Amino acid sequence: MPTLNVRPTGFLRVPSFPRRGRRITAPKDGSRHDLAIEDPRLSDRVQKFPESVIREMTRIAAVHDAINLSQGYPDFDPPRELTEAAKRALDAGFNQYSITWGAPELREAIARRAKSFNGITADPESNLVVTCGTTEAMMAAMLSLVNPGDEAVIFEPFYENYGPDAIVSGARPRYVRMEWPDWSVDEEDLKAAFTDRTKVLILNTPNNPTGKVFDRDELRLIADLCADHDVVAVTDEIYEHIVFDGDKHVSLATIGDMADRTITINGLSKTYSATGWRVGWAIAPKSLANAMRRTHDFLTVGAPHPLQIATVAALNLPESYYRNLASMYQKKRDFFVRGLQEIGFDCRPPRGA
Repeated sequence: MPTLNVRPTGFLRVPSFPRRGRRITAPKDGSRHDLAIEDPRLSDRVQKFPESVIREMTRIAAVHDAINLSQGYPDFDPPRELTEAAKRALDAGFNQYSITWGAPELREAIARRAKSFNGITADPESNLVVTCGTTEAMMAAMLSLVNPGDEAVIFEPFYENYGPDAIVSGARPRYVRMEWPDWSVDEEDLKAAFTDRTKVLILNTPNNPTGKVFDRDELRLIADLCADHDVVAVTDEIYEHIVFDGDKHVSLATIGDMADRTITINGLSKTYSATGWRVGWAIAPKSLANAMRRTHDFLTVGAPHPLQIATVAALNLPESYYRNLASMYQKKRDFFVRGLQEIGFDCRPPRGA
C-alpha cells in the first residue's frame, strides 16, 4: 500500500494520496480535470476527468480505518418489506432478463407513485425507463440528447458525476455558481449560461452536496429559460424524500409545460437504503423515453429482475415511512451540524439531501 503524506491545514488533516501520471494540458472545450493518467492508448475524453474523488476518499478512509463521510450510503438496512420481497422474487423465479426497459409491475408502481407524490402523469408503457441506478439513467439521458459541441448547464457545486457525464457525451459544461451561505443562484448568471448551443440543463434537487432545495420561484425561472432556448432539463431527484424543516420537494416537470421537456430521474438507493441494488428510473416524454430505452439497452441491457420486482414493495410503503425517514435524517443533520459548529466551523444546516 502506498505511503500517505499528510499535511496539516486548519482543522483538517488532508491526505495526499500518490497517483501516477501527470497534469495534462487544459482542454480548450472548458471541461475540467484534476489529474489524469496520460497514455496514448486511451481516448481523449477519459483523460479530461480524474478518478472519482468519492472513491479516492473512500480508499483513504479505509487505509486509516477512518469514518468515511464522503459517500452517500445509509448506515441502516432497507425496510424489511423490501428485503423480504427480494427473497420472494428470487424464489418465484424472477432470475432471467426482464423487459429491457423495466418489468411491467415496476413501471406501473413508479407511475402510481409519481402521480400521487410528485404530481407527474406518466404512462408506464411509453414514458418510463428502468435503469441500473440513477447514475446510468443520467448517462443514458445525456447520450440520448447531446451531440458533440452542444452545451450543458450545470449548477455548481455539483455531484461529481455530472461533469464527466457531459464530457463523455460530448457536451461542453457551462457552470452556474450557487452562492454561500444560502446557495442562491444569480438570475443574470443563469441567463448568461444559456446560448444557442445549449442543449440540456442538469438540475439536482434536493442538491448534493449543498443541501439546497430549489423553490418554485427558482424552478419557474429555470422553466422559462428552458422554454425560451428549447432546452431539455434532466432532473436528479434521488433525495426527494429527504427534506427538512417542513420544506417541500417540487418536481420541475410539474412547472408550467415542463413535462414536455423534462427527464425526471429517481431511484431506490437513498430513500430505501439500498444503494447496492442499482435500481433507478427515468420519466420522460415518449420520444425521449424511446431514445433512452435504446441507449440503456446497449449500456446495461437491464436492471436486476428480482430487485425490480422487490422495488414494487418499496413504492407501496405507507406515507408514515417517508415522514419517519425525513425525521430521522433531520435529527442526524442537527447532531452533525451542532458538532461542527462547536469545534469552530462556520456551517449552515442543509435543507435537504
